[in-house]
Amino acid sequence: MTASPDLAELDRAKYLRLTTFKRDGTAVPTPVWFVVDGDTVLVWTDASSGKAKRIRNNAGVEVALCDSRGKPKGVARPAQAALLDDLADHRRAHDLLDRKYGLMKRGIELGQVVNRLVRRRPEGAEAVVAITLQA
Repeated sequence: MTASPDLAELDRAKYLRLTTFKRDGTAVPTPVWFVVDGDTVLVWTDASSGKAKRIRNNAGVEVALCDSRGKPKGVARPAQAALLDDLADHRRAHDLLDRKYGLMKRGIELGQVVNRLVRRRPEGAEAVVAITLQA
């Protein structure tokens, strides 16, 4: 399966601006790490994060290339998002993200472990968001 030119362009980028929407319609843009897997864009996040909660309530999102601070580098495209429950999907997303972001991702994960230990909080559930671009 070959990626469309838009997905190929996304695949070369480092950050994606994922815009989710609150119940009142307010847009909430967030820069995220991501990976293209076939015709789907995968994003890893905490299951209790705001973006995961908003996606549960409204699957309509927008995506655009951006810099590390979330400043858009292109036009936002409408998309549909879904949270994946299957453990195999989570493993696949982690493997692909590890390949793309390498030591930076592992450093973030280590920081999360240290944060949980210092704050004495149990490990939170993770979520993988599957995003499908609309035509």
